Amino acid sequence: MRARPAAWVLFLAALFGCLQLANVTGRDTPDSRNYLSYALSLGGADKTEAARRSIAYLCASRGEKASRDHAVDVRRFRAPDPGPGVRAECDRYYHWSVGRRLDAGQTSGRTAPFMSERFMRIFEVRPGYPLLLVPFVTVFGVTWGLWAAGVCVAAAGGVLVFLVLRTLGAAPGPALTGQALYYVLPTGATAMRPMAEGTMTALTLVALWGCALALRGRPARRPAVAAAGALALLFTVKHSQALFLAGCLAGAFCLIAVYRRRAGRPVGDAVRTLLTVTVSAAVGTVLLARLLHYPSESDSLQDLLTDHFFQPDRARPWREFLQLEANFWPEWLRRQLVEPLFLVLVAAGAWGALRWRPAFGVVLVAAAGTGVLSVAAHPDIAIDRLMVMVWLVPVVGLPMVWGEGGSRPRRPYPSRHYSGASPRTPAPQTPEGLKYQPVRRLRTRPFRPTAGVWGRSPQKGREG
Repeated sequence: MRARPAAWVLFLAALFGCLQLANVTGRDTPDSRNYLSYALSLGGADKTEAARRSIAYLCASRGEKASRDHAVDVRRFRAPDPGPGVRAECDRYYHWSVGRRLDAGQTSGRTAPFMSERFMRIFEVRPGYPLLLVPFVTVFGVTWGLWAAGVCVAAAGGVLVFLVLRTLGAAPGPALTGQALYYVLPTGATAMRPMAEGTMTALTLVALWGCALALRGRPARRPAVAAAGALALLFTVKHSQALFLAGCLAGAFCLIAVYRRRAGRPVGDAVRTLLTVTVSAAVGTVLLARLLHYPSESDSLQDLLTDHFFQPDRARPWREFLQLEANFWPEWLRRQLVEPLFLVLVAAGAWGALRWRPAFGVVLVAAAGTGVLSVAAHPDIAIDRLMVMVWLVPVVGLPMVWGEGGSRPRRPYPSRHYSGASPRTPAPQTPEGLKYQPVRRLRTRPFRPTAGVWGRSPQKGREG
């Protein structure tokens, strides 16, 4: 740890990027084709070209995954490689499907018509992540551009974890541990996949950084700008996540303000400002989504229950949704109890954050609650990436358990560096009858400037 922490931060980020070379392709999800075609359209490609390049990436990825699975299949590894056949079949199907929709006149919006127009409308209102992909795809091409974008987003998330912990007063060691945890836990793997969750996690960490600045007594302007900017950008990535985060943070700051008032402590300008910002962001998100005619919660509900609108709309969607919700959580809890690592890490991280920095612990748990809300809004047991925000609790909270002893002020205690008479020895009497109080002096030490967030010391002035 004698090297500057900034060097270690860059080293961990670079190491994570090098490790991701093991899997350049094969990370795609069904949503990746929609975001990729959106980015290609923003880069100047027409619908046909955007669809062709997206299909080529999707089918090449599926063919490679089929080859990998075949190579380790103990029953079929001796047979011919099915990868080329899977790729050709995928290519034929999607060119037929997309071509049929284009010929039928489904040419509105920026995304290629992989699905019905009603479903693609959900992605049309999420331009944030495709805009991020445009420079990477333009410079490096589709395959390496998506990989490079994932590395940058994931690396930025780890650096933000380091900044949050250093702002809270953690030593460089615990802060670097938090960055490493972000990379090795599912947060890093999710951020590498070509979908919006990695960008959403990074923007959530920006908002948490602003909250940490506010709770550490910084002027209200910088925390407010960080939180407001993160929520505004999050609206472009996924407006429902922006609503969840703004509402949860508003509730957390409301609890902090009420607790401080009852304890007779000042609330603070920064806390008041962030409470105003988060409440305004929550209300503004709802109003702006209605004004821009974004898909509503009813559309999302029908999308869930009709298998992306392949089936007719449900007559009583809310009743079926509540029944699905009641079935989902017991099954989810049963699976977590079988392998309780997730629950244990989350509990330990919450304990560390709430014990070391109680106010920020409340904010961290509130931000992680957006993952629970996302899963509650889309209870699909086959999708695990929606819970990624909850992993921020162990990522940020576990290093606080380590950093508690070195950063928290301790009670004064006798030191061997003090000189003078022992307190048990009776003091000598002066001629006037007054008690003589010996002067205790500290051993002098050279002055050392306080290190900043990155561990750098201010430049020493000239000695005159």
